Amino acid sequence: MTISQPSAPPRLTRADGSPLRILVVDDEASLTDLLSMALRYEGWDVRSANGGQDALTKAREFHPDAMVLDVMMPDLDGLQVLSRLRQNNDDTPVLFLTAKDSVEDRVTGLTAGGDDYVTKPFSLEEVVARLRGLIRRSQISVSEAGDSRIVVGDLVLDEESYEVTRAGRSIELTATEFELLRFLMRNPRRVLSKAQILDRVWSYDFGGKSSVVEIYISYLRKKIDVGEQPMIHTVRGVGYVIKPTA
Repeated sequence: MTISQPSAPPRLTRADGSPLRILVVDDEASLTDLLSMALRYEGWDVRSANGGQDALTKAREFHPDAMVLDVMMPDLDGLQVLSRLRQNNDDTPVLFLTAKDSVEDRVTGLTAGGDDYVTKPFSLEEVVARLRGLIRRSQISVSEAGDSRIVVGDLVLDEESYEVTRAGRSIELTATEFELLRFLMRNPRRVLSKAQILDRVWSYDFGGKSSVVEIYISYLRKKIDVGEQPMIHTVRGVGYVIKPTA
């Protein structure tokens, strides 16, 4: 009898086939070494930084495709590092690492512009899986062959090029905003609850805390509906729905 082994997940690379660039930031050298080893096993080009200031310097030099960022560091903490990156229009997907595990801390990290959150202690498998998820949602990922466009009214989202337009106007989105919009557009005219959105876009439950969804919906509205008839609607007590304008 032949026993089939589970196939390994496909390697993720840049669009040109070169290795993805990952920056790991933590003030514990033993942890950065361990994470770097696990990520290099994925075939990725990995650099490390031992603090917030070092992270900003490495980010400017290395131009990472994704970042694993510790929250608690002695010089600049992870939230400060992320704030400075976003102020410079740097939309690099960020996976936070932290010993804090309260719902409020998770929401704080994500509303600051982070894309996902893993609490210590964690498994290397979880970090790799969540990082792969961020990379797939980011602008460097490529969808499978086929029609890559999703169209709702005059709003067009291209899953292959990660371009979004409305009435021909180009719209720039972060990786998380893009994934949220994609989920809405894949379900036009269907009301999606906050719990469904949390599960699909962030992949875990906030224990009923849904403020992060409200904040990211407001971000999308400012970019999608500005100067246009609204497409994203709130159904009070239920959730959100996207539909073409009349």
